[in-house]
Amino acid sequence: MNLELSTSEDTATTKHVTNIKYFSRDSPRITSASLLNYINKNPGIRYRELLRLSGVHNGVLSYHLYLLEKKGRIRIHRIRNRMTRYYITQIPDKDAKVISSLKNKMILQIVLHILTHDMCSFSNIVESSGKARSTISWYLNRLKDVGIISIESGERCQLYTLTDSKEIKKILFRYKYVFLDESVDNYVEIMDNL
Repeated sequence: MNLELSTSEDTATTKHVTNIKYFSRDSPRITSASLLNYINKNPGIRYRELLRLSGVHNGVLSYHLYLLEKKGRIRIHRIRNRMTRYYITQIPDKDAKVISSLKNKMILQIVLHILTHDMCSFSNIVESSGKARSTISWYLNRLKDVGIISIESGERCQLYTLTDSKEIKKILFRYKYVFLDESVDNYVEIMDNL
C-alpha cells in the first residue's frame, strides 16, 4: 500500500491511499465531490465511517450527503432503521442489498462456505464457522429474509443453498475490493507509519 502525507499551508492535510483521500481533523474543507468519490470507491459505507474519515462535524457531513441525495447522485439504504449505508445511484438496488449483507464478516463467511460447498446442512455450516448454533441460526434467518439463501428439505435435514449463485459470484467479483478485511488494511497503515 502506498501512503503519502502531503502538507501545505494553504491546503488541508490529506493522506492519499490508493487514490482515496482521508481528511484530517484539522481540515475544514470537504466537498460533495470528495464524498461522492469515497462512496463510489466504498459502496455500502456507513455514516459513522464517513464521519470518522472526513473529520468534519456531523451537521456538515449531513448537509453534503443531503445535497448528494437531493441531486440524485447517491442512494441511502436504511436497514431496519438502525443502520444506514450509502451507494452511488449507478449501483443497482439488488446489488446494494447483497453488498449491505455481505459487509458483515460472519455473513460473508457463511455465503462463501455455501458458495464453495453448494448445498450445506445446518450442522456443516455451524462446524465450519466455529460459532454457536443460535448465532448461525440468526444469520441464516437474516440471509433468508434478504433472499440470498433458500432452504430445501433433505432426507434428514434442511439444506441451505444460494438463491442465485451466479449473481452472488458476479457481485463478489465486481465489488471484491469492498469485502477486503479492514483489519489487515489498518495493520498495514500502522506499520507504514512507524
